[in-house]
Amino acid sequence: MADSFRHPNLFSGNLQQEYGLGMKVLSLLLVAGFAAAGHLTAQTNAAPPTNQTKVHQQRAHQLLAEKKPELAAKEFAAVLATDPRNLDAQANLGVLLYFQNKYSEAEPHLRAALEQQPGLTKIQALLGMCERRLGKDDVARSDLEAVVGQLDDAGVRMEVGLELIEIDTASHDLARAATVVETLRQKSPTDPRVLYAAYRIYTDLAGEALLGLSVAAPESGQMYQAIAHELVRQRDMNGAITDFRKALAADPHLPGIHFELAEALHASDDVRLRAEAEEQYKLAVAANPSDEKAITRLGDIGVERGDLDGAANSYKQALAIAPNDADALIGLSRVYTEKNDAQSAAPLLERVVKADASNVQAHYRLSVVYRKLKRPEEAKHELEEYQKYKAMKEKLRAIYKNLRLEDNSTEQDQVGR
Repeated sequence: MADSFRHPNLFSGNLQQEYGLGMKVLSLLLVAGFAAAGHLTAQTNAAPPTNQTKVHQQRAHQLLAEKKPELAAKEFAAVLATDPRNLDAQANLGVLLYFQNKYSEAEPHLRAALEQQPGLTKIQALLGMCERRLGKDDVARSDLEAVVGQLDDAGVRMEVGLELIEIDTASHDLARAATVVETLRQKSPTDPRVLYAAYRIYTDLAGEALLGLSVAAPESGQMYQAIAHELVRQRDMNGAITDFRKALAADPHLPGIHFELAEALHASDDVRLRAEAEEQYKLAVAANPSDEKAITRLGDIGVERGDLDGAANSYKQALAIAPNDADALIGLSRVYTEKNDAQSAAPLLERVVKADASNVQAHYRLSVVYRKLKRPEEAKHELEEYQKYKAMKEKLRAIYKNLRLEDNSTEQDQVGR
């Protein structure tokens, strides 16, 4: 399944494109950050440079300032001819050769610079990418893994992370790729490239796990449970209920099975099936008294039948276990609103939207509460937030629906052949 992640254009962007700069300008930016600090450290341990070395070095930096990297590379090479231990020249020449796509020539200079001063994380990152382009994936992985979490430059860190993901998925090591994704998500949680990579990797991991489960234990409760989850994702509630029941029959002690069956029953269009949900929620609480989700659902059922006091007790019990549970906070606010106590409902909903600005239900209910409290401007703002996030979720739902239709169409075409 890892092969499905691989695509020749999936991460085809390079550092030049990443920064939106030409190769010359980008090289200048990177060179300035790569070796400047290391140069002073290296020179204190080396023989004093000759006049000729100084002339070449000054000329090289002047050419960099004039955005003439090819000529600067020749001057740095001349520096190394007279002073092979010159860290500034080693690092800068390695960088310049890399961005001229001369990877085999760049590699020894980058490695020499890193051997002289191991703390140059950007140099190690560039060395790893250079090794990758030379087909040395094992050493490339080692160098890139060593620095991906240490890089402060967001663009370089992203490039390194995506390189690592490509290496790991190519070797079918999805677990290792997932670790890299998590590192990138911590630093760039909203970057679409990271989110897409996470989606693909976790989807493939889920597929591999399901396949492994089907081979290892095809008649187990976990197998039926996994199938039921897939059916829920496809909105086939009746099918999911059937498989949740099979899972329960195969192993009555499966963690969470009563709650999951109850959720599917509660979401069913069949009134008789929905009526069975309450008993399953109660069984879930009996199996795990700390199951705040099941307790919250019992509160929801209480509201549905008009038992506001009983519902309030359930929500408060759930919040005693999990004080920030959004469903319990919204449920209790609903009870207060029904009892015309908007003053008590408002802070509960405000907690929800502060923790999760995309919670559509909380925004809508908060707009109602603010109207009751004679706070029209805030009510208008919450209604606008509700409409914004509702439109986003509806768009996402439509995308998922189209994807399911396309998947079904593809499967039918394959069967027809």
